[in-house]
Amino acid sequence: MNNISAKETRSGKPTAAIACYKLTKIFNDGASEVKVLSNVNLTVQRGERVAIVGPSGAGKSTLLHILGGLDTPTGGRVLIAGNDMAQLTDADRSHIRNQYLGFVYQFHHLLPEFTVLENVCIPLLIRGVTPPEAQEKALALLSKVGLEHRYKHKLGELSGGERQRTAIVRALVTDPVCVLADEPTGNLDSRTAERVYQSMLDLNNELNTSLVIVTHDLTLANKMDRILHLENGGLELFVQ
Repeated sequence: MNNISAKETRSGKPTAAIACYKLTKIFNDGASEVKVLSNVNLTVQRGERVAIVGPSGAGKSTLLHILGGLDTPTGGRVLIAGNDMAQLTDADRSHIRNQYLGFVYQFHHLLPEFTVLENVCIPLLIRGVTPPEAQEKALALLSKVGLEHRYKHKLGELSGGERQRTAIVRALVTDPVCVLADEPTGNLDSRTAERVYQSMLDLNNELNTSLVIVTHDLTLANKMDRILHLENGGLELFVQ
C-alpha cells in the first residue's frame, strides 16, 4: 500500500490515530501453520474513515483485534496515537485502549443488568471521571443519537438498533482517537442498519474520531473515505 508511514505534525507528534507496519499473524495448531496476515501496512489519520472488506475467514476480525491491542501479532508493529504496543506492559496496553480507542461489535456486549446510562458511563468511570461528570457527558451523547428518552431503560426494553446505538455512544464517550468496529450493523435489518451507521458517521464528523470498520455491506463501506480489501493475508485498496 502507498500509505505506509505515519505523517507527523511540526511539533513531532504523529497525526496518525492508528498504524501498523509489516504486520504478520500465524496460527499454529501443532500440526500446521496458517498465515492469516502477511506484512500488512496500514495508517489511519485522525478523523479518517476506513472500511475493511473481504471474504469470511480472511482475517478481518483478527486484524481489528491486533490493531486494538486485544491480540498480539506474530511479527510487525502496532502504534496507537504514537504508542508502540509491543513496548508496553499489559497494564499500559489496557490504559492505552481506554485512553485512545473505542470498540463496537456486531453483538453489542452491553451489560443487561445496567441501564443505558450506566452502560455508557462505564468507560468514563474506569478512567476516573466522577459519576456526575460521566452522566452529564453520557446524556449529551445519547441525545445526539436520539436516545435521551431511553437512558433509564435496561437492554430488554430496547430494540436492536437502540442497543447498537447505545454501544456506539459507549465507544465514543471517552473521545477516543479511533473507533474499531467489527460488523457493527451485521445483525440489523437494512433500515435500522442505515440509521445506526448514520449515527456513527455523524459522531465521527463532530468529534473528529477515526473509524476503522470491518463490514460485508458495500453500501455502508462506500460511505467511508477509503475501502481496503483483505484477502490471502494482504491488504490492498478495494477496486469495485
